[in-house]
Amino acid sequence: MCSPSATLTAWAESWLAGRSAPDDVLDALRAWAPRQLVAAGDPVTGGHTGLPWPGGEILPAASGPGIMALLKLIREARTPAGARVRLVLPVPGDVRGLPPGGEFAAAAMEAEEGIVLGAPGGEGTGVVPQWIDDSTLQWTVYRTAVPAGTEPDMPLGEAEFAMRRAVRDAAEALARLHTTDRSGGGDPRELIEAELAEYARHTYPDTVPLRARRILDSADHVAAILTVAQREPASAPSSASAMAAQETLLRPLWNAIRAARLAAIHAPVAPRESPGT
Repeated sequence: MCSPSATLTAWAESWLAGRSAPDDVLDALRAWAPRQLVAAGDPVTGGHTGLPWPGGEILPAASGPGIMALLKLIREARTPAGARVRLVLPVPGDVRGLPPGGEFAAAAMEAEEGIVLGAPGGEGTGVVPQWIDDSTLQWTVYRTAVPAGTEPDMPLGEAEFAMRRAVRDAAEALARLHTTDRSGGGDPRELIEAELAEYARHTYPDTVPLRARRILDSADHVAAILTVAQREPASAPSSASAMAAQETLLRPLWNAIRAARLAAIHAPVAPRESPGT
């Protein structure tokens, strides 16, 4: 999976549909970090939810409620008619699905991910994961407006085609950015495989449709290539103009990944297969 927020969105929808147990959701989240906390992002949210509000600071790793509190919050937020669990992956210039203004929007922009819970046009809940250290993740909760109307997600067929094309384009971008001088680096293929192995630790529930899972797998492949292209020392740009050229080359591919991931994560829950199928 691409992020803790995407993992939570997919598994929460499966759980709310009665297709996964709470322990399945918790196990999927613990693949990101063995220790997880839940806290309010402001005193008003703390008063509404009963969650601790540590003065805007990250809670100590040994304190605060655990992620069962997060599941309770998600179930309650999905109670109103029309309420949804929506993933957001905002970046400058692309804030689709993000409520305008407010502390949740600011935190989600900084993290480049988050979840919006609630009925469109009403009052809802925003959740943003924040890393405390390599082994501890805090889910910070905010009261927020839920956008009344959002740009529809890309159709799955279009997203699948976009990811097939992006795999090719990303490989070409890596070839352009990677020089023959690999001192201090490594074989790009091995680096990409290492990235993919890390992504493979994060699984999808069976309720994610097969096509959507293919899209997510392709998005991970493209992301692995782009990550290597950006981190590989041998290809590091040596001037401001070179950095701008790299950004121009890679940004459309990152945009395509975000759009495809949103479409796949928001795909309707796959129907339960009947016995013998």
